[in-house]
Amino acid sequence: MRVVLQRVSEAHVTVNESTVGAIRKGLLLLLGMGKSDSVADADYLLEKTLGLRVFPDTAGKMNLNVQEAGGALLIVSQFTLYGDCRRGRRPSFDEAAPPEQAQALYNYFVESARRGPVPVETGVFQTTMEVHLVNDGPVTIWLDSANRR
Repeated sequence: MRVVLQRVSEAHVTVNESTVGAIRKGLLLLLGMGKSDSVADADYLLEKTLGLRVFPDTAGKMNLNVQEAGGALLIVSQFTLYGDCRRGRRPSFDEAAPPEQAQALYNYFVESARRGPVPVETGVFQTTMEVHLVNDGPVTIWLDSANRR
């Protein structure tokens, strides 16, 4: 499972010109699921995300996590994080989880996050979305659950 997270001062997702999820300060998570991913991968990445100290403290040092900073999460599914561009010019998505598996893992991640300490908003799974954000810093971090093994 892969997450690209961006520290934002605001972000929102629209579908058909209608806002479906919006946050002020917090983290925008682009979440991709691979064929070999499980709920253990989701648990690992959620714990890592919630504990990641990427918000500034009073001295301006990145020392606070999203909860300590009073932030929220905006979680958007993005299978293209599994795009393999090593051959040719069109990405291969062979390692991305099939839609049924990916949706189950996405739903699990979102439901787990909603039981956590910060507000959670989402996009709409398997839908064309427009993601609008103001990247704060900018701070962009890539996490992959395969790195925990």
